[in-house]
Amino acid sequence: MGKSAVKNILSIENLTIGYLKGKRVIRTVARDLNLRLKEGEFACLLGANGSGKSTLMRTVAGVQPSIKGQVLLDNTLLKKLKPAQIAQQLSMVLTEKITVGNLSVQALVSLGRVPYTGWLGRLKPEDQEIINWALQVTETTEFRHRNINQLSDGEKQKVMIARALSQDTPLILLDEPTAHLDLPNRVMIFKLLRKLAKQTRKAILLTTHELDLALQAADHIWLMGKKNEQGECQITTGTPEDLVLNGTFERAFAKDGFHFDKHTGAFKINEPDQQKIYLQGTGVQAFWTQRALEREGYLVTQNTTDSWEVALSGDNPKEYCWTIKTNEIEDACHSVEDLLQVLRKHSP
Repeated sequence: MGKSAVKNILSIENLTIGYLKGKRVIRTVARDLNLRLKEGEFACLLGANGSGKSTLMRTVAGVQPSIKGQVLLDNTLLKKLKPAQIAQQLSMVLTEKITVGNLSVQALVSLGRVPYTGWLGRLKPEDQEIINWALQVTETTEFRHRNINQLSDGEKQKVMIARALSQDTPLILLDEPTAHLDLPNRVMIFKLLRKLAKQTRKAILLTTHELDLALQAADHIWLMGKKNEQGECQITTGTPEDLVLNGTFERAFAKDGFHFDKHTGAFKINEPDQQKIYLQGTGVQAFWTQRALEREGYLVTQNTTDSWEVALSGDNPKEYCWTIKTNEIEDACHSVEDLLQVLRKHSP
């Protein structure tokens, strides 16, 4: 027998989102959206500030009404579900800093069971089992009895993900979950969410400005492009690699002064009238040398015409050497810092 079809957890059909006042449309943000999120998928919603990412998330969650079209959760129309039913289909983690009073971690994570027990309902053994599992997979068990206000921002965010997991919904939405975190914690959250999607088969969608992490971790990117003359955006979806290779990612974030380099997956600053340098070498030494040269304002090329040359040599860090060659000089350096000092001395 062949594999069974992967189920759509979230279906967005001909959806137009924006703002209403009564029945009057105040502003349309995006129109005619058709999107799918399947079980086990980890997707990132990207776009510039003000492009409408949060508006889409609120519309999907049923917090904000749509202008047109429909949202389906597990093939059921969102508008036909009661609030308690929606709470059993999707959970949400918001970007705001967490202020929940004097609750313990255990008590906060237990709130995820409210859609099943009610505010005054007692936790059954199966509820406690799910809570324990949510704490375990998010690695928050060790501080389950601590006050939430005693935790770091990274630990708090893991606890909020544990609360969403204890709600045990097929769909988890996260709006900028790493906004207040340092780099190690941002990486940790992305790694955790990807692992959870694969292990639990839940569909996970988050908005983020962490473009590099999204390109590395997401199964699919939902990319809100630039606004048209009417102030509306369209969403392009695809695997991160396809969106980079076909130029969609580069066009979406193109601005004066910098550009997205598809060869390195990083944003680079544009400098007018840059001095060209031909970098001869490969591997990790070449990668970091190019980073330093570009930061210094040079344009690294593969063309030897009308350009200086930096030749790399050495098989390990202790033997690395950088040889600068121009019409006037040839100088050997033994660190990137020395290389930059020589370039500053001789550069016009």
